Amino acid sequence: MQLRQISPVDGRYADKLAPLRDFLSEWALMRYRVLVEARWLMAMAEEAAITHLRPFSADEKAILNALSHEFDDEAAQRVKDLEAVTQHDVKAVEYYIKECLGETSLREVAESVHFACTSDDINNLAYAMMFRDAIRAVWRPRARALIDRLDELAHANANVPLLARTHGQPASPTTMGKEVAVFAHRLRRQCKAIESQEFLGKFNGAVGAFNAHHVAYPELDWFGLSRRFVEGLGLTYNPLTTQTEPHDYLAELAHSLMRFNTVLLDFCRDMWTYISLGYFRQKVKPGEVGSSTMPHKVNPIDFENAEANLGISSATFAHLADKLPLSRLQRDLSDSSALRNFGVAIAHSYLALLSTERGLSRIQVDRAALLADLDGAWEVLAEAIQTVMRKHHLPGAYERLKALTRGARVTREDLRAFIDALAIPEADKAMLKQLKPMSYIGLAEELALMNFESEQAAEVTDGSGLTM
Repeated sequence: MQLRQISPVDGRYADKLAPLRDFLSEWALMRYRVLVEARWLMAMAEEAAITHLRPFSADEKAILNALSHEFDDEAAQRVKDLEAVTQHDVKAVEYYIKECLGETSLREVAESVHFACTSDDINNLAYAMMFRDAIRAVWRPRARALIDRLDELAHANANVPLLARTHGQPASPTTMGKEVAVFAHRLRRQCKAIESQEFLGKFNGAVGAFNAHHVAYPELDWFGLSRRFVEGLGLTYNPLTTQTEPHDYLAELAHSLMRFNTVLLDFCRDMWTYISLGYFRQKVKPGEVGSSTMPHKVNPIDFENAEANLGISSATFAHLADKLPLSRLQRDLSDSSALRNFGVAIAHSYLALLSTERGLSRIQVDRAALLADLDGAWEVLAEAIQTVMRKHHLPGAYERLKALTRGARVTREDLRAFIDALAIPEADKAMLKQLKPMSYIGLAEELALMNFESEQAAEVTDGSGLTM
């Protein structure tokens, strides 16, 4: 019952995280283990040098493939029942497969299930496929959908002026679209790193030296067979390990996801601040309550929820990135419990993606508030005026504008009077006097609309790696 779950991942947020269950649950780990064991049996049967196995018929291969394709809750419960006796989760999977084959034409080869394998031969491949598939099938589409939504928001508000705030103080104006585009660009870059991540796998026995393999078949090319098997699962082969795959790639993946989380967290905090400043208004939903005592409240709860889940996700990833690559001597079991939480970290990141998307669906820009803010900050034009003064070699341009504007409220009339007294061409005076905070946005609109991703893809490099 969800109300009795300790973790909100499987309790309060269970419905939202349902797409991840097929990849990151205990059930999924069992299914992927079954897949690895069945594929290994088929791989050995296809190797002529392994003489204790015969080739399998098409029907027999279908039986083995069905073990994972048709793995259901009843099958998982049977594995758990066997584990209750064996007190070993991988051995329980082995016994389960042997039971299944006992009623088929493959019963004579059942003892070859888990042949020459150590538990981590199965586990490291199962986990690699689980995390790979969860990222590619569930997390990545949501991340890309969020980036697309940010692109849409950036384009829709490309020319909507915004009073920038550096150090929390009024600064040179920008546009709302350009500021959103910055985050879309940052997130896209981190997403690419995640998409290019290698998922490694090893298959080399109890201490990574093919000991039992070599005794059973000393003439067989175990290096080649191991590589073909791992790569056949869509993974990158790791040829040199201890009993366990070292998990360096999982640390790399964790750090990449942490960087994505950090950028998204930065965005959520900015959105929270923009809402508090009145730059965005939130759509009101009938029946919704913002406060148990203050009826007027419409809280930016989606961005706050995203912030919380991103923090939990990154904290978990940080621990796992430090922990997983460490194992005493040829192996210790501390990675076993740690690995089970990698999916939890992915789940919290995914939950944050959903919350951020929902938050974005509820906001709309308040242009009147943005313009009012800009109209009260004429001092931000000091940058433009002193820059034109310096263009014409006027001495002390910066210092003169500093004396006029620093820490002071300046009106349009104050600036016009200052400009009229300048020894610069009349055309430049007229141009400066036409400036308004809401029009002083530089190339922000163009930046918001620019497709930097396609430009980067079109870059050509020479052999030195320098951009040409």
